[in-house]
Amino acid sequence: MDQQRPFLYLTLFFLGFLIWTTWQQEHAPKPPQGSSNTVQQRNSSVKQNGEKTSAANIPSLNSSNKKSADSTAKEISIKTDVLDIKLSLQGATITQVDLPTYPVSLDKKDVGVRILDKEKSYSAQSGLRHQDIDGAYRSDLAPNHYALFSAEKDKYEMAEGQDTLEIPLVWTNGKGITVTKTLIFKRGDFVVKQTLKVDNQSPNAWTGSEYMQLTHGKDTAKRSMFGGGAITYTGPAYYHDKYIKVKFSSIEDEDIRDTVKGGWVAMLQHYFVSAWIPPEDTENLVYTIFDKQNKNYIIGTKTPEKTINSGSSATFSSRFYVGPTDQDKLASISKGLDLTVDYGIFAFVSKPIFAAMKFIHKYVGNWGWSIILLTLLIKLIFFYPSAISYKSMAKMKKLAPKIKEIGDKYKNDPQAKQKATMAFYRKEKINPLGGCLPMLIQMPVFMGLYWVLQESVELRQAPWILWYKDLSLMDPYFVLPLLYGISMFIQQKLNPPVSQDPMQQKIFTYLPIVFTFMFLWFPAGLVLYWVVNNILTIAQQWFINKKILGNA
Repeated sequence: MDQQRPFLYLTLFFLGFLIWTTWQQEHAPKPPQGSSNTVQQRNSSVKQNGEKTSAANIPSLNSSNKKSADSTAKEISIKTDVLDIKLSLQGATITQVDLPTYPVSLDKKDVGVRILDKEKSYSAQSGLRHQDIDGAYRSDLAPNHYALFSAEKDKYEMAEGQDTLEIPLVWTNGKGITVTKTLIFKRGDFVVKQTLKVDNQSPNAWTGSEYMQLTHGKDTAKRSMFGGGAITYTGPAYYHDKYIKVKFSSIEDEDIRDTVKGGWVAMLQHYFVSAWIPPEDTENLVYTIFDKQNKNYIIGTKTPEKTINSGSSATFSSRFYVGPTDQDKLASISKGLDLTVDYGIFAFVSKPIFAAMKFIHKYVGNWGWSIILLTLLIKLIFFYPSAISYKSMAKMKKLAPKIKEIGDKYKNDPQAKQKATMAFYRKEKINPLGGCLPMLIQMPVFMGLYWVLQESVELRQAPWILWYKDLSLMDPYFVLPLLYGISMFIQQKLNPPVSQDPMQQKIFTYLPIVFTFMFLWFPAGLVLYWVVNNILTIAQQWFINKKILGNA
């Protein structure tokens, strides 16, 4: 067995993995209908605390609620130290959010990255739904996301030294029902607490529920592993005992109706997320809607109903998060929210790798050096199995002339050639899989680290040295990709010679070129890992080759 063939298989596996990932993000089919956690039933109904809930009484589809959005509705601005928000008084809808502490680019440090965006129809809506005695839903008795609220001021800003900012927004029907929606902001916090206090001074009891939803227009972004390497998921997701992604195309095909204890609904993009978090102790309905008229995709959640007697009041509470995908912060907000940092099937490896990298960074204070030290740590952990692999290959290189003699002797008799080769392996105590199995063990680690470097917002705009001002972007001068190609070529020279198969020889000849070209657009932090890993591998291979073969 040719000992360089495992390298070919693993290299092609890695390349295939990247291609498969790209395809999954854009074209993978939706999960089969009837999943145990995802109840995707078009025009179906679900019992929730005695209420029949169907597509007909979800807020955006209720004909009694259906009104046109008023583009001229008054808009107010809200500023804290970490959030810059535009809010429309129609529905008290958050229509735009900028994050001043996360610049859009290093060249525009004074411009915060925009998350919610009117240009993308990306907004955060919420409201109340009142159920009349005959089962109808009355927008004149509860403010939905089309209702007009009033505010005391046009601008709200958290002052220096102020830790909390509360903004009351009021709606009344003039018939005894007053709803005060209060948004509560904390200094340094990306979480907005929302309360809706219903004061019922009408002669009748009031029964209703709160709903919260995120809307997003058509996702037109083109993604490719040759466009910076950031092949990440953009779209809706929710939590029901596990993290569930709902692609835009799936929302077009069918509605989701899923009853969830607590949970959350979110809209994801690379490095950032927005999410509505209802009370964790209630049974909440998760739903999706495709607004064909406006080409909008909606994911939302609705809480159970409350009945408020005449002369009484009650409050609905929820939270809204809009900010970076900081795993520690997200995990503290709601169960499973940290899973929006999507490491995929390699999460079991990625999480400890990320924890180790954060630990290293705490002491060195630079993500570039943290990647280098992490690479060294991983190399040390796998030093022994790697040594077994390289020793096997070094021995094969030493015995290559004798193996070639066997091949020449039985070149017209493949069965005899295989039998003679295996007998030679046994005589020389060579394990033909010795160069493959140790590397297979390491592949999950390589893949896990790949996703850590892809998904970690901490590496966004993180500098290293010289011109490396942002490790999440491609190397502007292509130095690291070229070093990677050179190091891969040197590795090949240190390995045993390839077989006489012309096709295999061509593949090995062009692999450094192929990977160099592919890595030109990869994030510099990811290429840095592979360059350092290759250099350490070359040093280990050279030492073992010299020790076993007696020369360099």
